[in-house]
Amino acid sequence: MELALKEAAKAADRGEVPVGAVIVEGLSGEVLSWAGNCTEENNDPTAHAEILAIREAASKLENPRLENCDLYVTLEPCPMCATAISFARLRRLYFGAYDPKGGGVDHGPRVFEQSTCHHRPEVIGGMEESQSSALLKQFFRELR
Repeated sequence: MELALKEAAKAADRGEVPVGAVIVEGLSGEVLSWAGNCTEENNDPTAHAEILAIREAASKLENPRLENCDLYVTLEPCPMCATAISFARLRRLYFGAYDPKGGGVDHGPRVFEQSTCHHRPEVIGGMEESQSSALLKQFFRELR
């Protein structure tokens, strides 16, 4: 989660909402990919940290299914990212801050609880929640 927090801080420095994500191969512990939000920089509404990290890890492994991989992200994934996590078949999802307004895991549509969800990762929320929340609060305070 430390690496994800660093990516979130870098995203904030670029004027992006400070969300960072890291994908780790679960058996070896090898870090496969890391990313921060790039929606503004790329003019791409899908350039969330999770999506970018999933793309990189899948490319590196030459496999769209990341079954033995774990995702660490600083904010509860939105519905789009939660669906991508399911499609990628990630083994575990660890996230920092909860997102009552835009989250799609413990809030909102609760993507993994839907009968149409094909794969449900193990979910551990609240990891380094205070640090993740602090980054977000500072970013939006300075934005206003």
